[in-house]
Amino acid sequence: MTRQERIDTLKAAAKERILILDGSWGVMIQRRGLDEQDFRGERFRDHVGQMKGNNDILCLTRPDIITDLHNQYYAAGADISETNTFSATTIAMDDYHLDAQACWDINYEGAKLARAAADAWTAKEPEKPRFVAGSIGPLNKMLSMSSDVNDPGARSVTFDQVYAAYKQQIRALNEGGVDLYLVETITDTLNCKAALKAIMDLEDEGLDTLPIWISGTITDRSGRTLSGQTAEAFWNSVKHAKPFAIGFNCALGADLMRPHIAELARVADTLVAAYPNAGLPNAMGQYDEQPHETAHELHEWAKDGLVNILGGCCGTTPDHIKHVADEVRGFAPRVPPQRPPALRLAGLEPFELN
Repeated sequence: MTRQERIDTLKAAAKERILILDGSWGVMIQRRGLDEQDFRGERFRDHVGQMKGNNDILCLTRPDIITDLHNQYYAAGADISETNTFSATTIAMDDYHLDAQACWDINYEGAKLARAAADAWTAKEPEKPRFVAGSIGPLNKMLSMSSDVNDPGARSVTFDQVYAAYKQQIRALNEGGVDLYLVETITDTLNCKAALKAIMDLEDEGLDTLPIWISGTITDRSGRTLSGQTAEAFWNSVKHAKPFAIGFNCALGADLMRPHIAELARVADTLVAAYPNAGLPNAMGQYDEQPHETAHELHEWAKDGLVNILGGCCGTTPDHIKHVADEVRGFAPRVPPQRPPALRLAGLEPFELN
């Protein structure tokens, strides 16, 4: 299939059933017990500083591991798998002293690895085509919040710098062959808006237009993102991008995330997606929620018509995804509401004027 044919197939599938995203990459990579040399490979053998922990670099140094993880999640029932590029921007990778070329290569090769795995599964199971989401994660620097507690106006990056970093990542993912963009784990809406502007500007410059999936993060029981927005305010802030899907991931387990997903389901006139953690971490930072427990929670969401796409974030494994896929199979996807025209704005809270 051409990419446009894949996108058309993806949109058609989303009208027929609840789609399944993959699960956590971090937990699966940690289980490999990799050492410094695995992360360095030959290319970065003499690189300055520690490379261990830079999971994205494995797209270049251990592509066999990345391909295997795509295959595990597709085998578990995932329709969509993410590229292993969560932190592959020049800003985030500066912690590892990696240059722009290395960042480009991570994104491009990460997309190609995912594309090859998806195409192989589609050829093997044509009745269940597989898709690739280009993972565009948050940065380690924020535009909406000060980097200095003594100076509320201090910022460690500018909007233009964030925009440029995302623009390079997005172009590489697109050229590598992804089917859609997943701007995810958003803690700062202004960072997200820089990524969205980069996507739209690249489209204006002639890059293939791809669906956009936006996934924020409600950081705690306050029901707000880290930059302070409620679920509806977050939606009002990003809906101008006309996303294919909107949702939340990370920070919370399914039980605590449900009211925020329900709020998005009420206000968003597009698909709603969610991939919660496997509960909350224990005192050792590990996730104890078992696959059948996660699946039971998401079964209830599907039964109540809240969602269109489900998957897993921190602590979720292929077994979690298999249980989720089995539990929601057969449920109709949520039908987006038709909301009356109104002026809808947002700061930290939503504002509507009919």
